[in-house]
Amino acid sequence: MDFKQIQELIKMVNKSNIGELTIEQKDFRLTIKQKEEHVTHVVSAPVQSTPVYAAAPQPASTHQSPATYSPTAEKPAASEPALSNLVTIKSPMIGTFYRRSSPDKPNLVEIGDEVTPGKVVCIIEAMKLFNEIESEVKGKIVKVLVDDASPVEYDQALFLVEPA
Repeated sequence: MDFKQIQELIKMVNKSNIGELTIEQKDFRLTIKQKEEHVTHVVSAPVQSTPVYAAAPQPASTHQSPATYSPTAEKPAASEPALSNLVTIKSPMIGTFYRRSSPDKPNLVEIGDEVTPGKVVCIIEAMKLFNEIESEVKGKIVKVLVDDASPVEYDQALFLVEPA
């Protein structure tokens, strides 16, 4: 069996639902296995019954995002009544949160920056599309609740704004 034939077999296995293929000839044996990551990666977010080795990274990032903003949003509200008047800018979609428009540019907004309705505060990448998220309120950025290049959920709090 030559190299081209092996490459074609690999392509065929990748395109099919075959999990494993083994070919044996006289003194030659070839086993091609599908990576299980592709299947479990898709399923790991909504269903947590996937194997531990593939599901461990995905749920960790999914569960950390809400956990990182929920306590910070609740603790200051409970301890400082002045924070109760803050407005939250939330994610309108699921995707990856970016604070800058490109890696070589500065952050779109920093803590203490004034924002007005229509000002772009971040970018969320969803399905290879970069969506500019605009402020709907006039005020000052008080807190950034999500780390750059982190996954975000629909309706997740991104920024706290003190209205002007």
